[in-house]
Amino acid sequence: MTRPALPFALALLIALSLSAAHAQAPALPGQVQPIAPGTKPAPSLPALLLSPSVPGVHIVNVLGNGFITVAHAILTLTPDRHAQARALAATVAARVLAARPDLAEVDISAYDAGSYAGFGGPLPLLTASVPRARLMEFEAWTSGRGAYERQWVNPGPAGLPSDREPDRVRETTPTLTATPGSATRQAQQNRTQLRVTSARIAGGEAGGLLYRARRGTQGVAALTFDDAPHPLFEPLLLDLLRRSGSHATFFVIGRNAQAYPYFVRDMAAQGHEVANHTYHHVRLPPLSTEDAVDELRWTDDLLKSITGKTAHYFRPPGGEYTPGTLNAARSQNLTTVFWTDDPGDFQNPGDATLEARYRQKLHAGGIVLLHDNAPEMLDVLRDFLRYARVRAVTLTTVGGLPK
Repeated sequence: MTRPALPFALALLIALSLSAAHAQAPALPGQVQPIAPGTKPAPSLPALLLSPSVPGVHIVNVLGNGFITVAHAILTLTPDRHAQARALAATVAARVLAARPDLAEVDISAYDAGSYAGFGGPLPLLTASVPRARLMEFEAWTSGRGAYERQWVNPGPAGLPSDREPDRVRETTPTLTATPGSATRQAQQNRTQLRVTSARIAGGEAGGLLYRARRGTQGVAALTFDDAPHPLFEPLLLDLLRRSGSHATFFVIGRNAQAYPYFVRDMAAQGHEVANHTYHHVRLPPLSTEDAVDELRWTDDLLKSITGKTAHYFRPPGGEYTPGTLNAARSQNLTTVFWTDDPGDFQNPGDATLEARYRQKLHAGGIVLLHDNAPEMLDVLRDFLRYARVRAVTLTTVGGLPK
């Protein structure tokens, strides 16, 4: 039996209550969409206080990966200040970079103050990625004196897919959800279960499903990240992968790609694979086939417009699916991808627990599931990449697995 998704307001209230009860480790500021029932509060992140303060700055978080440090500034603007978003973004970028000479870049997300509901709520008004060396270019763009490609300006409702509240989905194990119905529907579910069993046992792609590489695969495993991209974590994550020479498949939420297209371009340019994780990060079993197809099609079309490449792989949020879900994916020429190794980074179990889990589970031919925006993922990723090398397991994309 599937568990109904919590209403947005109730889920947010629970998340805020958890944060209050665990003041020493509050929920990540601005992090609403990915929080699932049972999730422990995320570790707190350092915040940079600007002095004097800048009106409209909600918070500036700072994070490093052991090699570089970046900041993410969240602005919340009242309607009378929307027209000043670009100028304020330039001011904040300059002030943040001046305050922290060690920063490699600052990322900006400017929201409407009245509707701001964190990451996963209504989309920002404007976003930008500003490497230190490109601050002057960004300032010129904000004043109308040039082009700047690492920015996005919200086109308004007419330019975006219809809104749908995201689910708070926690991955456990891939689950074929039963849908009671006619004998024909039951027969379809039985056939799907046979394909699932075959894909799990034999490995390789079977009937549009992929659980692991072909049995007997040696020396290679797929590294995957769900929920990408996030403006604070993305530059740090991509930097670590570049330094290690590893490649990964990023299962991208369409609405995140919409607001931060430059990070999706970075993924593709650096040899990573960009895949589909629905547009709104919703569980698909409760949706009609038409709505499920829309979630996939919107994301496919968006990713192709950003990267120029067609997505080949799809992962359903939470790993929950039905025969109809698989049919929707096949209608978009997508292979549905699951995983073999899930250390549970988004439940915030602690770095030592995560390290023990991935050391136990990593194996050739497997598919590793991590989350693009989990603080503890970033804490342990360097060690995980080193451990894979020690085990002589090359981490690659889903497309790089023998299938």
